[in-house]
Amino acid sequence: MLLEFKTENFKSFVDEVNFSMLAAPKQKGLDYSLLIPPKTVKNVKGICSAVIYGPNAVGKTNIIGAMDTFQTIVSRGNIRNSTSDITPNVAASSLELIPNHESQESKPVKFYIDFIEKGIRIQYSLKLDLGAFLDEEYPRKILEEALWFNEKLVFLRNDSLKINESFKSPFHSWPIASDVENLKNIALKSLSPQELFLTNGFKLIFSQDIANLVTDWFAQKFMVIYRADSMQLLRRFSDPQKNTVYIEKTTNEAAKLFGISSNAIGYVVEGEDAKAKLFSIFRKVKNHKHEAVLAEIFESFGTLRFVNMFPIVIRALLTGGTLIVDEFDASIHPMALMNIINIFHNDGINKNQAQLVFNTHNPIFLNSNLFRRDEIKFVERDEVSHESVLYSLSDFGTAGEKGVRKHEDYMKNYFVSRYGALRDIDFSPIFEEILSKSEE
Repeated sequence: MLLEFKTENFKSFVDEVNFSMLAAPKQKGLDYSLLIPPKTVKNVKGICSAVIYGPNAVGKTNIIGAMDTFQTIVSRGNIRNSTSDITPNVAASSLELIPNHESQESKPVKFYIDFIEKGIRIQYSLKLDLGAFLDEEYPRKILEEALWFNEKLVFLRNDSLKINESFKSPFHSWPIASDVENLKNIALKSLSPQELFLTNGFKLIFSQDIANLVTDWFAQKFMVIYRADSMQLLRRFSDPQKNTVYIEKTTNEAAKLFGISSNAIGYVVEGEDAKAKLFSIFRKVKNHKHEAVLAEIFESFGTLRFVNMFPIVIRALLTGGTLIVDEFDASIHPMALMNIINIFHNDGINKNQAQLVFNTHNPIFLNSNLFRRDEIKFVERDEVSHESVLYSLSDFGTAGEKGVRKHEDYMKNYFVSRYGALRDIDFSPIFEEILSKSEE
């Protein structure tokens, strides 16, 4: 269960931004959105969904890109560039694209995450010196790295290395106190300034169990779909055999309900290094049992995107994962999305406390009967500094002229700019100038 994600100096987010999935105080109603952690984690309530609004080019995708970048860095265990195409997020592979391009000086990039896994509240943070924007040759360095379990420090890595000698956990192996100092000295000698201590020295020398608990959550339950590319995650969670058609029954049934033009939908891997591709399956064609046609030729883009997305939704619900989707509503009918949202809000189905986060331009979700105020987020960008800020509808409070009360018409208020994150766009002068020049 994700509780908080923070980042600083990531593209347009210059100052620290806190994406919170903690339930705001004094919020009443829509209790289906509340997630109650196990008894081992006290005084915390999460929310199961969040929707992000804002105009184009204000930073909605950047906040999701920051999550994807953090996940990718933890996955590979270092802050060197990568040639992998595991994500379409170029900043995750070329880290020189991360620092804010308007800044005149080098400032640290920060990531922080707070989540619950297997009854333990885990907090992990990174502070990186990546140089300035586009400075690919800069000698990068991890300035600080820290891990907490149930708000107790496990390790702190900065100019030195601090290991909590008294750390105890009934679930994971931990060296006895007399060994910690010797192991710390060994770790310091082998610690690279560009490698994560969590996935290298700490995992190898101190506790593989603890390291795996953190990294497995990042790899299996922190499910970030950047710029609508669900195939990146699908390849991570399924492995169709080469040169065969793989039809997943549940997904195929959902696709039929959504609407497909063929008899079935399946995945095919052709060749040694080929990636899985989606095919439309037609039965009893020209005396053959079936024929497979590349789905992008035959099916609509909305159908393709829904079919690629559905297995990830299923996995999130089965594992209690946090599914974060950029442009979730791209080419998919709002009623299909509304049904998926309602499934995450259904306590009888969402038994593993899965979470759904997405950004959108569709105002249909600005509804007090669908989302709590702390689940509705806005991103706004300053016209002068070009810096982005993130805030929730619950930040407005309930009293005063700018207060937001329960059961107000959120959609109407948004379009009269009561909440900000709205830009007035008028293309008329451009077309008037074009017409004027064409008449000369």
